[in-house]
Amino acid sequence: MAEVLKRKKALSVSPLKASQTIGAALAFLGFHRAMPMLHGSQGCTAFGKVFFVRHFREPIPLQTTAMDQVAAVMGSEELVVEGLKAICSKNNPSLVGVPTTGLAETQGSDVNMAVGQFRNRYPEYAHIPVVPLSAPDFSGCLESGFAAAVKAIIETLVPQRKAAGTQPGRRRKQVNVLVNASLTPGDLEELKDTIELFGLRPVVIPDLSDSLDGHLSDIEFSPLTVGGTSVDELATLGDARATLVVGASMDAAADALHKQTDVPDHRFDHLLGLAAFDAFVQVLHELSAEPVPEKLQRRRAQLQDAMLDTHFMLGMGRFAIAGDPDLVHAFNEMLNAVGAETVVAVVPSRADVLKRMNCATVQIGDLEDLEAQAQANKAELLIGNSHAVEIARRLQLPLLRAGFPQYDQLGGYQRTWIGYRGTRQTLFELANRMLQLEKGEIEPYRSVLAQKPEYFEDNDGIATTFESSATRH
Repeated sequence: MAEVLKRKKALSVSPLKASQTIGAALAFLGFHRAMPMLHGSQGCTAFGKVFFVRHFREPIPLQTTAMDQVAAVMGSEELVVEGLKAICSKNNPSLVGVPTTGLAETQGSDVNMAVGQFRNRYPEYAHIPVVPLSAPDFSGCLESGFAAAVKAIIETLVPQRKAAGTQPGRRRKQVNVLVNASLTPGDLEELKDTIELFGLRPVVIPDLSDSLDGHLSDIEFSPLTVGGTSVDELATLGDARATLVVGASMDAAADALHKQTDVPDHRFDHLLGLAAFDAFVQVLHELSAEPVPEKLQRRRAQLQDAMLDTHFMLGMGRFAIAGDPDLVHAFNEMLNAVGAETVVAVVPSRADVLKRMNCATVQIGDLEDLEAQAQANKAELLIGNSHAVEIARRLQLPLLRAGFPQYDQLGGYQRTWIGYRGTRQTLFELANRMLQLEKGEIEPYRSVLAQKPEYFEDNDGIATTFESSATRH
């Protein structure tokens, strides 16, 4: 049981979190032909779009109600009505999400009332689903906004069992999969592939692996999302055999889905590490009544071997982790499994899962807290997003980039972390970074007569060439 330490500062220095509004927009981007419309100023949407574009390296469809100083004082509901009319008339989307921003929440805007006004005024767009939700960026984090959006989508678009006549198990091969914000498009592909190995059909909510995986499309330009879960699929969730819930942050959304459909669910805090993925595979085995495929058994054996190989580098290692609660919890459990210790854990907001972490303390704070505590507790390696790069350089510690955003290197959005293969690769990368510290290693002897250039890799994995030893001497 970890002790969760409250924030004691009056301000954040180098904020760790991305806002709830951005998290909610990300959830809407996982549906086909969807459009998030952020209710707030133009700057709120522009800032979020910059983060998305730099992280995913893809065009991101986002709209805004463009609140100005007049609307902030006199009322902004009319902007929501006219914004919805413009989007529906021009683009005919399958789904419009309307999360609020800090400005709209401070002004007291009622987005639910505004959507009701839109319905009354423009009945010709009744066939287009609109999901409003409160997601102020002055509370929570990306993870909580993402989860709130999924819950709102379920409550709005998934029909109740009695009204729709759905029956749990009618679609014997279908499983619903609720996923949290920490899963990358690469993770979702691994997740779907694993489920399909058992002959089951996953319906992922939301599915970023199909909309933001970086693939080239025949469509030159689309103002809406390309790929993702079809909104029509939401009507079938009540007929599924079971629901798989990945991430403790998705508990409220899972409760809402179970209330709507009565479909039994199986919940997992994360899928990083041997024990966590073993539990997931066991549930798939029970649901499908199929044996575990040999392919998975081999991958499991490979992970076990990797755990043995990396134990000598990672055992007794001291790690500092910063990120959203689900992500920090996942890394902490994986590191504990290989004998490492989490000496610093920093998260941007509270969550129930933090109390279950096997470390001394968890700090609700920012990157300044990460730097101070990492130095005080003699951390040997940092795990965090691209905002932690400068901290790693100042402390002269290696950094493993994880979480959102990652903008200083390519491919972070597509990285696979979960499963046997993802965990194996993660252990190798952590071990290689620990080797840079040369813990207990004997300094290699280099002859003054050596003529070959010598190479080394810095903390970012960039090869650099030294002059030959003979030249130096």
